Amino acid sequence: MKPASGISASLGAIASSLASISCCLPLGFAAALGAGAASAFLTALRPWLLGLSVILLGVGFWQRRRARQCDPRRRILGDVLLWAALAVVLGMILFPQQIAGLIANLCGGTAT
Repeated sequence: MKPASGISASLGAIASSLASISCCLPLGFAAALGAGAASAFLTALRPWLLGLSVILLGVGFWQRRRARQCDPRRRILGDVLLWAALAVVLGMILFPQQIAGLIANLCGGTAT
């Protein structure tokens, strides 16, 4: 059985941390009604989603360590994704408003 590379845990951590700030992103009027309900729901779940991100990062690092014990060759993509996920999750935990504003500005909206 081939050991896991940690890529799925990295992507899960990134998705979970991005979901935690979805309440802060300004969306178009057409999506405002659905986004309003989703943001209220996701705002309540923000601590849980960030906790899930941290747990998934731990699983990813554990899987990478275990994969190296079984298979000595390195997989660069898995390492890059795992460290990028760590940077994204830490950014979401430490600077959620600034990252939400940056994403909003990149998408053409204005930050609140």
